[in-house]
Amino acid sequence: MTVDADELRGKVTEFLAANDPAQMDRLEFLRARFDAGLAWVHFPAGLGGLGAARELQPVVDAAFVEAGAPDNKPQLNVIGLGMAAPTILRFGNDEQRRRYLRPLWTGEEIWCQLFSEPGAGSDLAALSTRAVRDGDEWVVDGQKVWTSLAHQARWAILVARSDPDQPKHKGLSYFICDMTAPGVEVRPLRQITGEAEFNEVFLTGVRIPDAQRLGEVGQGWQVALGTLMNERVAIGGRAPAREGGMIGLAAQAWREHPEKRTHGLHDRLLRLWVETEATRLTSIRLRQQLAVGEPGPEGSAVKVAYSEQNQAITGFELEFLGEPGLAYDDWTFRQPEYTDFVKRGPGFRYLRAKGNSIEGGTTEILRNIIAERVLGLPPEIRTDKDRPWKELPR
Repeated sequence: MTVDADELRGKVTEFLAANDPAQMDRLEFLRARFDAGLAWVHFPAGLGGLGAARELQPVVDAAFVEAGAPDNKPQLNVIGLGMAAPTILRFGNDEQRRRYLRPLWTGEEIWCQLFSEPGAGSDLAALSTRAVRDGDEWVVDGQKVWTSLAHQARWAILVARSDPDQPKHKGLSYFICDMTAPGVEVRPLRQITGEAEFNEVFLTGVRIPDAQRLGEVGQGWQVALGTLMNERVAIGGRAPAREGGMIGLAAQAWREHPEKRTHGLHDRLLRLWVETEATRLTSIRLRQQLAVGEPGPEGSAVKVAYSEQNQAITGFELEFLGEPGLAYDDWTFRQPEYTDFVKRGPGFRYLRAKGNSIEGGTTEILRNIIAERVLGLPPEIRTDKDRPWKELPR
């Protein structure tokens, strides 16, 4: 049965009449919203949705905001909501979907991503973390790095090598890892900003039940690709309001300091504004495409543009403001719940934006994806494609 926007608004009205957010406990309200199918409306019934069209989600969200209802604080669980949830929906079994999706959406359980390694960042398929079968369990040993939210996470999506005799893309399996399990150690990584929003994670003899495997044994690369496509959409597919985000801050500084304006800086700002608007409109188109299918490689292009524009805009802002822009607000070492560019100073934004071209897929790798999978250009010559992973030089 197809649900349209008017029907969804009616369902929200009916739900709010029976569940007053001003009177209910926040968590109980969120659980009830999930059970009513008003969490992810495009998910199946019983899993937080109603099987509606994906593009109707803003209709529901706007209705709850208007009613003053609490949200699930999406900024605190970006990996869970943007990456783990769609992966579990697509590759998980019924029991896994029922177990993990509800507390993920309500924010009761935070998720992180155990993909990158010190020797396998951009080339993810070269990872060396091992998963060895032991009856109904897997024993995992290895090291992961650049793990956002690991210091807060209850669960992690994990890719590990389950068969070193296979070529590197074929010998991987995908797991849900309990971050409180014995053998999981999280250490903070201090960044150029002075903070440690990332971590390195050491896995020593960590036992993972086979029931926490997503997809078939050896299907880890295919599952990981699905996750990564969703990650690019989560990073590059957000469409802020016109002149929102970084370009809005630069434009605000321009309006507040007419004494600092020059013709050259004016030209740069206009170019950045136009480029940002083009990326914003492309993000909207990407979201519309998602409404009728699965995320594809096109999200890589938006993510590349987003990264380069953030770096250019923060550089412009710093140059425009001059010495006052170099003042850094706080070098205190801490592990923040999440990173908010908008509420920090221009110095922080400039330094933090340097990581945009690395996190969520390096710009170099994404350009290869665009060239090969979007433009159809000949792929790079690879000598490791059919060789067993254990024979590859490392």
